[in-house]
Amino acid sequence: MLNFVMQYQGVLKKMKTENSTEIQYYLDMKTDFLNMNQLLNKEIKLSFVTYECLNCHLEKKIYRQGFCKSCFFDAPNAGDWIMRPELSKAHLDIEDRDLVYEKSVQLQPHIVYLANSSNVKVGVTRKQQVPTRWIDQGAHEAIEIVEVPNRYLAGITEVALKEHVADKTNWRKMLKNDIEDENLVEWRDKLKAYIPEEAKEYFIENNSETNINFPVVKYPTKPKSLNLIKTPNYTGKLVGIKGQYLIFDDETVFNVRANEGLVVSIEL
Repeated sequence: MLNFVMQYQGVLKKMKTENSTEIQYYLDMKTDFLNMNQLLNKEIKLSFVTYECLNCHLEKKIYRQGFCKSCFFDAPNAGDWIMRPELSKAHLDIEDRDLVYEKSVQLQPHIVYLANSSNVKVGVTRKQQVPTRWIDQGAHEAIEIVEVPNRYLAGITEVALKEHVADKTNWRKMLKNDIEDENLVEWRDKLKAYIPEEAKEYFIENNSETNINFPVVKYPTKPKSLNLIKTPNYTGKLVGIKGQYLIFDDETVFNVRANEGLVVSIEL
């Protein structure tokens, strides 16, 4: 029988990352900050405790993206423009849920990028989120295509480019490390012709791709996702971290970000 000697409890939020020779991962457990890299090759017990909405902080069942159902449909940081940047309207002074908040997020520099995690895909992020966004997606290489002054321009550029390149990641392929290196500079130059007229002047002519290394001892061959609601107690040896996934020795994987809003205990 395993004897766990340390216990931490807190509401799950996506792991914070530090870009280094090998990505460093940190999990905020309310009163403690766990460096997850230090837990590699150690047995961990994960247990579901309850729910806590990331917006209202009430003990309410999580609906999507770490929010309870009412917050998901009411909170300004859960508007449709979050997932679909082309719906952004703050640049037109048009409010969705809270114009002050929307202006603070939408009216700042955004990057349209190519990332290679399971395949080459196009995506959008705020400039200040580079390279965090790429790390969260498990991309081993990425490159910026355009830098625009607002989220709307980034959104319409992404919509145009995804007619010619993927916009989704195959999480199983990414976790199996079943990947091929691509020349993202060539991809960037090839896609230049499809950038909308409004964003053409923001094309980035001369840059190189960023390479990212993840702390993985062993990749799974048949990753199976842990549902902590259906399986409220799980114990396994941590053998890797990629994207926002914890990878265990028995090929179980746990997506921290997809489980935001769950209160869990971690025993070491």
